[in-house]
Amino acid sequence: MGLILRLGSGFLKIQPSFKYWNAKLKTPEVECEDWFEKQFNRYETERGGMNALIEKQTGVIGHAGLVVQTVDRNTELEIAYLLLPVGRNKGFATEAAIKCRDVAFQKSYSDSLISIISITNITSANVAAKNGVRIAKQTMYNENAVNIFRISKTKWQNIYPNTSH
Repeated sequence: MGLILRLGSGFLKIQPSFKYWNAKLKTPEVECEDWFEKQFNRYETERGGMNALIEKQTGVIGHAGLVVQTVDRNTELEIAYLLLPVGRNKGFATEAAIKCRDVAFQKSYSDSLISIISITNITSANVAAKNGVRIAKQTMYNENAVNIFRISKTKWQNIYPNTSH
């Protein structure tokens, strides 16, 4: 677990990872332990989870996955991703988001998927657009002004007809 905590705390030590998100952070090590505890709880309660993104030459470059979120009192399945600076602007977030989207719809996990993105995070919004999701609404989420991007399974089937359904 020590290696995992060192890798995970690397995300939390890099301020650009959170420059679009308002949060009261503890030390990187405590935040990392809390994050892993939250992920293990997600697995145990079948509320999704994050997968490590690994580039052969660089190693761990981020994580992405499908996670159950509550937004405006509605339960939603989110395509979530976070990359370290070494993995950014190389298409990895887009590739991971598309894979998450396709798996979620192919396995009928949900009829609709969202991404929760700070209204100031243009880079993540661009990833969302490449993933086929569009802004559905603006709201507050964990004390942050966010855009909720959404795509329905029906729209996905119409936009991407050659994707295995």
